[in-house]
Amino acid sequence: MEYNNKQLQIIGVAEKLFAEKGFSGTSIRDISQEADINVSMISYYFGSKEKLIEALFEVRSKDFLKILESLLLNVDLSPIQKVNMMIDGVVNRLIEKQCFHNIVVREQLAGSRTPIISELLSVMKTRNLRAMESIIQEGQQLNVFTEDVDILMLSTTLFGTINQAISTQVFYRRIHQLEDLSQEELNDHLKQKLSIHLKKIFRAILDKELNEAIAS
Repeated sequence: MEYNNKQLQIIGVAEKLFAEKGFSGTSIRDISQEADINVSMISYYFGSKEKLIEALFEVRSKDFLKILESLLLNVDLSPIQKVNMMIDGVVNRLIEKQCFHNIVVREQLAGSRTPIISELLSVMKTRNLRAMESIIQEGQQLNVFTEDVDILMLSTTLFGTINQAISTQVFYRRIHQLEDLSQEELNDHLKQKLSIHLKKIFRAILDKELNEAIAS
């Protein structure tokens, strides 16, 4: 579904408040006041708070889904190139959309009691897992990736590492004496560090030739 500018504005405000106060702690009135619009306009565009967060998940997931689909269809890239581009896509998405990241982490830690959020999280995680699985299976079929791969653990490594880096970025700044960096500069720094680190991990796990050499 395509959203107009006013709808996107409302979604952006809701995202900020959901990240700060949680879904259950945010009311439609809170969103209307922050967006400087009346409650009836939100009801007109979305119908309910549940439909609003559903729209948020759709907007934030759409671009990343396109990246994954294009990787799967690209016959000019090797499997490891696809894996590396997938890693970059996930890193960029989570670092650039930290409000959305905070919502996802917050609702998961809370064991969300809202059925729609539980369903949205399940759909998003399953889709990401299946896309990763397809890319890795391609490498296995071409005999360049090892067969002994736990896709779920690999996904946990990818998303968990990035989540931890985002959640502890204040500590990271202090340890590495990066207090003078702007948030944008820190984001760029984290993207580079995470990209290199995760690509090394994925290669160590997936590369069949490397694993055979270690085992011999």
